[in-house]
Amino acid sequence: MTVIDISPSVMQFLLAFIVVAPLLGAVAALLPAPPGLKGKGPDQAVLRHGVTVTGAVLIAAIVLAVGFDHDHPATMQATTDISWIPALDVRIHLGIDGISLPLLLLTALLTFLCALHSYFKPPAGPSPKAFTALVLVLESGTLATFAVLDLLIFFLAFEMVLIPMYFLIARWGGDQRRAAAWKFILYTLLGSVVMLLGLLLIGLRSGTFDMVALATDNGRGLTTSVQVIAVLAIGVGLAVKTPMWPLHSWLPDAHTAAPTVGSVLLAGVLLKMGTYGFVRILLPIAPDGMRTFAPYLAAFAVVGIVYGSLACLALARRGAKGDLKRLIAYSSVGHMGFVLLGIATMTPTGVNGALFANIAHGLITGLLFFLVGAVKDRYGTADLDTLAGATGAALYGRAPRLGALLAFAAVASLGLPGLAGFWGEMLTLFGAYSPAEGLSRPAFRTFMAIGAFGTLLTAAYMLIVVRRVCMGEHTPHSQLSPAAPADAPEPSGTDPSGAGPSATTAPRPATPQPAATTPQLADIQTYEAATWTPLAALTVLAGLWPAVLLGLTDPAVQKLLAGGKS
Repeated sequence: MTVIDISPSVMQFLLAFIVVAPLLGAVAALLPAPPGLKGKGPDQAVLRHGVTVTGAVLIAAIVLAVGFDHDHPATMQATTDISWIPALDVRIHLGIDGISLPLLLLTALLTFLCALHSYFKPPAGPSPKAFTALVLVLESGTLATFAVLDLLIFFLAFEMVLIPMYFLIARWGGDQRRAAAWKFILYTLLGSVVMLLGLLLIGLRSGTFDMVALATDNGRGLTTSVQVIAVLAIGVGLAVKTPMWPLHSWLPDAHTAAPTVGSVLLAGVLLKMGTYGFVRILLPIAPDGMRTFAPYLAAFAVVGIVYGSLACLALARRGAKGDLKRLIAYSSVGHMGFVLLGIATMTPTGVNGALFANIAHGLITGLLFFLVGAVKDRYGTADLDTLAGATGAALYGRAPRLGALLAFAAVASLGLPGLAGFWGEMLTLFGAYSPAEGLSRPAFRTFMAIGAFGTLLTAAYMLIVVRRVCMGEHTPHSQLSPAAPADAPEPSGTDPSGAGPSATTAPRPATPQPAATTPQLADIQTYEAATWTPLAALTVLAGLWPAVLLGLTDPAVQKLLAGGKS
């Protein structure tokens, strides 16, 4: 069933446009703006250009989704297949199915919202021209990663996003931005070198780099030893980008230093590239190798879930001087652990849960980083002790709508039923309860129990953050007033001679001294509401109507795990 019947040639053009348009827009952003389009200045013109290009890409992605045949989501659609390097049989092969379409839409939406946010609140740093061009190159590389069906082109698209993100952190970031940017680029490049060796091993041993043909072959053309080596090599590169514990240490530094837009794109889009590679490449192409490493992947995943939650609890406690952005970054380590656990089960339930959790994390954590950026802009800091301890700092009292939305995003992140975060975690735990044939059921049920414990830790630190930031620091009753205890008499007058209280003294309860009045913070601005509302609405929609997403992913996952057979 298609909502609107669109011809295959138009669908091909739309997918190609979605991938190429941001790259062309990045080149145009570096050119001088035409005089009639400069508006109030060239900086405003280039930021408006970014909104225009990302908006056009988002519209094209929505039209592509409308024309997508929802009755056959396991079939590659809007395909383009052009020979590029005949000697290596490398082809420009594009296509989408029920697995890649949601990620394509998520990327287009988040990039557009980031461009819109940057237009109304330009980034502090060098030229907006370079900023806009880098964001557009980043979008093009990410969209290409989810659309290409050739292993070598996948690698090129996978690497294409590294340089733009490096410069976004290094040039427009906060404190320690250069060190964080170097850590990000070194970790991901080293992982990518190992991943390239694994991709070449698969392509050369099987005789093709075509991901559809390799998935249909389902590893039958590769020996078990080749599959094991390939999964180890490719898995390391994908695990760094995910990031999987213990290869995660670049992430908190990168998030803490990155500008708001950089954090949103890093958490909402770039982390999904690693888990997408596990699903698109390793599960169907090297199933025997994945089966060998699945228990280890699940073990690392649940350690990441608990480790990320404990790190967040440590940052959230009073006196820890924890940075709110750093806390959200560590929470991503835990959430992506659930995604990896679902993939490691190698079951339709677990993999569907992983894909759902991917989208939910992009929506919720993207919203959280927007909100934390807004809080930091208003207070001048993201330090939790400062936010919680300052008199009158409680968001509920000073910016109630901002505080309410932050609380909503926090409870969505902890997996409250009825919101998007719930379904992904639940399905991955169900998948771990009954893993694929050949995997140890007792081991995976142990992993399930540890993951379930991690959900309790997640609820604990998120509720602590809401209490401290939105409600303010708890003040003991004894500190409310320096006056005498409530049952002590209070003088109402003194003897004229100054000898002591007069005879008119009467006992009266002491009342707390009123806190000093503090100015109200600016609540949610119009442009902020326009940026954040789609993410909040989709979080509710996915939570109340999960079949919208699962109806796309499930048939494609079933075919993927069955070796290309529906």
